[in-house]
Amino acid sequence: MARVCAVCGKGKISGNNVSHANNHTRRSWAPNLRRVKAVVNGSNKKILVCTRCLRSGKVQRAV
Repeated sequence: MARVCAVCGKGKISGNNVSHANNHTRRSWAPNLRRVKAVVNGSNKKILVCTRCLRSGKVQRAV
C-alpha cells in the first residue's frame, strides 16, 4: 500500500537538502498520515488520511 492520503491523494514529495556549504543532496518529505476508522460508502473501513483532511472535516469518523 502506498503512503498516500485516501481523501486528497497527498503523497511523498522530493527535493534537496542544502547544507551551509551549499551542497545539494536528494531527500523526501512524507505526509503526516493517520490510520483512522472512517465511514466509506456506508460501511466502516480503516483508511490512511492526512491530518489536514482530518482537521478540516473531510473525513467522517466511524463510531
